[in-house]
Amino acid sequence: MGDRVKDVMTPGVAAVRPGSSLVEAARLMRTQDVGDVLVADGQEVVGMLNHRHIAVRAVARGLDPMAVSAGAVCDPDPPTAAPDEPVARVAALMREHGVRRVAVVEDGLPVGTVGAADLPAAPDPSAPARITRP
Repeated sequence: MGDRVKDVMTPGVAAVRPGSSLVEAARLMRTQDVGDVLVADGQEVVGMLNHRHIAVRAVARGLDPMAVSAGAVCDPDPPTAAPDEPVARVAALMREHGVRRVAVVEDGLPVGTVGAADLPAAPDPSAPARITRP
């Protein structure tokens, strides 16, 4: 497995506008067979929306998914990474922000995403040390 984001990222972007309804976002997720989409204002990434946001932040509260916008329930200002960044930095970024997916941006344009499942398994530096006996 590569040590740069470009080696592990999923190229291409599924995105909705901030004013798109949650139904539009969910349909795009279904069509693209993905669990999250970027929320973009033009080419600028302004949020990340996943299926859990729709369920917990809107539907479970009794909000109408036709009337609620993606921008209202997404995680705003999501962390981003460049394709040439080290994978270890992205793993640290995910831990720091408590997210499982990061938008990959090159020259100001979203070009893909990288998720926790895409990263090679590495020990969490904040986890307690494990002692094994022979």
